Amino acid sequence: MTTGDNAAALEWPFFEDRHRTLAAQADAWCAEHLPALAPLMHERSSVDEACRRLVRLLGEAGWLRYGVGGTAYGGHGDTIDTRAVCLLRETLAKHAGLADFALAMQGLGSGAISLAGSDEQKRRYLPHVANGTAIAAFALSEPEAGSDVAALALAARDDGDAYVLDGEKTWISNGGIADFYVVFARTGESPGARGVSAFIVDADTPGLTIAERLDVIAPHPLARLRFDGARVAKTQRLGVAGEGFKLAMRTLDIFRTSVAAASLGFARRALAEALARASSRQMFGQTLGDFQLTQAKLAQMALTIDSAALLVYRAAWLRDQGRSVTREAAMAKWHASEGAQQVIDAAVQIWGGKGVQSGVTVEQLYREIRALRIYEGATEVQQLIVGRDLLKEYAATAPVQQGRAE
Repeated sequence: MTTGDNAAALEWPFFEDRHRTLAAQADAWCAEHLPALAPLMHERSSVDEACRRLVRLLGEAGWLRYGVGGTAYGGHGDTIDTRAVCLLRETLAKHAGLADFALAMQGLGSGAISLAGSDEQKRRYLPHVANGTAIAAFALSEPEAGSDVAALALAARDDGDAYVLDGEKTWISNGGIADFYVVFARTGESPGARGVSAFIVDADTPGLTIAERLDVIAPHPLARLRFDGARVAKTQRLGVAGEGFKLAMRTLDIFRTSVAAASLGFARRALAEALARASSRQMFGQTLGDFQLTQAKLAQMALTIDSAALLVYRAAWLRDQGRSVTREAAMAKWHASEGAQQVIDAAVQIWGGKGVQSGVTVEQLYREIRALRIYEGATEVQQLIVGRDLLKEYAATAPVQQGRAE
């Protein structure tokens, strides 16, 4: 076992032998294929091409199949194996953040189709997502509706055999390179969350334009989309009209746990880098690792990683058992992303001045982790989810609890 990997965690009862085999195969594949793409992945000018190539490579290797539901549509199984997706994201993140991003967005971008698509929709889109010949995107956030999804303003007006979309989406990952977008828009059946529907919108739809490409601290394809009278056939609607909000939440429930797994991968790599530095850096006649302060910092990093891993794979295992994991996924995403930020910050500190040098691994990890505390529900939103769920559970059982007390 190499310190910083997940070999010990794979012995936990959350996993089956097929998961252990998958993790080993994915790790070996990453070590063989990803180093050659490193120059492209870390240059802002080439990030689009790097992402396209990564999607093709991941598809050819068969890894994208794990994020697609239904063997008839190119998926690895009839349902999405959450533990497998999490292990893949953890492994990819440990090796290269953009590789994790490429896999994650294929799953998130097509997840609603796996969950609620018609047979025709699934056959048209999912096999291409699974083999890496089409790039998917999930278009939910808007300039005034990020965490508050019920405040969506993008309008989808019923017009005979089609809907006409007007408005904007922003912070859309794969924006500008996607072949299609799963778009959530207000159809107005009811106010608030009940009046939202989901649509598959091909990138070449007239009226859909890339209004702006967005640049962030860890480069990846990101854009603001504008819909100006974009006509989308009713056959492109996903599921029942007005049920789009529920579909978005179901999709996020699957992939929110995998965000936590990616955080875990970043943290494991940071610990490995910190241990290597602490063991080799000479200071005052001894290594940096000989100082008790360093040992305490490393111990805290390991504790944070193990506790996050337990939460991540509890949530993944429960979902694979058919359980609702809204609270468990929120806890995992909250703790793993915040914990990874702390672990990576500690690794930068151990590396000292060199830790903030552009291109050094811990510096890259520092930029990679920051967005994970925000996207697919910011930490504060996860806290609200957990708190509200606890109160809801208490209210449902309060009469029973009071009876026991009496």
